[in-house]
Amino acid sequence: MSTSTVACIHSDVPPCDEQFAGHPAGLRTLFFTELWERFSYYAMRAILVLYMVAPCAAGGLGFDIRQAGFIYGMYTMLVYMGAIPGGLIADRYLGARLAVLLGGIVIALGNFSLALSGLPFFYLGLALIVLGTGLLKPNISAMVGKLYSADDPRRDSGFSLFYMGINMGAFIAPLVCGFLAQGAEFKRLLSFVGLDPQSSWHWGFAAAGFGMVLGLSQYLLYRRHLSTVGGKPVQATAMEKEAAPKEPLTADEWKRIGAIMVFFTFIVVFWSIYEQAGTSLNLFADRLTRCEIAGWQFPSSWFQSFNPILVICLAPVFSMLWIKLGSRQPSSAAKFAVGLLFVGLGIGIMVPASLLAVSGKVSPLWLIAVYLVQVIGELCLSPVGLSMVTKLAPARLVGLMLGIWFLASSFGNLLAGYFGGFFNDKDPGALVSLFGSMAAVAIAAAVILALISPAVRKLMGPVH
Repeated sequence: MSTSTVACIHSDVPPCDEQFAGHPAGLRTLFFTELWERFSYYAMRAILVLYMVAPCAAGGLGFDIRQAGFIYGMYTMLVYMGAIPGGLIADRYLGARLAVLLGGIVIALGNFSLALSGLPFFYLGLALIVLGTGLLKPNISAMVGKLYSADDPRRDSGFSLFYMGINMGAFIAPLVCGFLAQGAEFKRLLSFVGLDPQSSWHWGFAAAGFGMVLGLSQYLLYRRHLSTVGGKPVQATAMEKEAAPKEPLTADEWKRIGAIMVFFTFIVVFWSIYEQAGTSLNLFADRLTRCEIAGWQFPSSWFQSFNPILVICLAPVFSMLWIKLGSRQPSSAAKFAVGLLFVGLGIGIMVPASLLAVSGKVSPLWLIAVYLVQVIGELCLSPVGLSMVTKLAPARLVGLMLGIWFLASSFGNLLAGYFGGFFNDKDPGALVSLFGSMAAVAIAAAVILALISPAVRKLMGPVH
């Protein structure tokens, strides 16, 4: 058993039967760490584009939509692309436990940088979050996988619970940070205490940083539950290093890697559409949707809490469903096809919503319907995808393959920013074309994957 500067061998390591909701106790530590890291990320994400396009007189940066979409896409792409070097660094040098700790520290510093005024602090903050997330994101997922044996039937269920923690953070984040950044009541409070109400954006970013600090605190407090996973890699002897290049991947391992790369293509399509929540759907909520309930106005960024609260409600249902079905559950390929179908149907709802926007702002129910349909697709694809990669990847390459998996998310986010740059609230025809095209691509991808799924299952071998 290896040691690290973060989690060493303790005499008070909990017994192996200590559990969290029927799962290994370490899942609780990772669950809450990821919850607060995602709070940090989605808090910033909920207001980032709105902050960039807000006029300078309103405390924003005054960017046009194309520029904001480009920056958003590049930033979110790099956030996920950083998972590749982050996974390699953990696999070879730091170990997952230390990588997660260092990543969280850097993320917090990035959010606090965004809380300061000025373009240099803005770009510095984005760069730090990219670096920190690259260290944290793939390695915390890798540790979840290592809590279970390869044939443990609780594995998909554990990842679904872990995914619910992600969405608890994502649900709380827009409510808290959206209120601080956009809320009229908070702006009045700032004025009352003699502070500039237009600085409210930066209070939202600061709250994201404090969320990450909370996550790091509990990670350290309960690190004993992770004593058996994520330690520093054992340094190979000279003989082992010489022998390592002589141990090529087996034919079956190459086939399984091939299956991962097939799914890679389709996950790019999924995230390019799903991540419209941060770009075109965010702008649609801000400019073309009635942000009120019974006459009470709420920040447009609050719409981004609907998606995660729906996941929170439905994730336990899917978790229990996979356990109940056991070996009879659909294959990963079939789940992915269903996920793509639903994300396409969801964005397609925006076509009639865009047509109705010609007559004025539309009901918030349109966006809620989009998120409901897309969440069903998300739960069929995203948590299952993480579990699948940890099962298919060769044991010595799990961190790297998870990094490559997040690279697919990075390309999807880049495309999401690019597509979002075509949002034009003055031209309903352009919106119909934008949303309709994305719906058609996703549905076509679902059909193609369904047709090739038998071949993909052969590549996966015994992995279901």
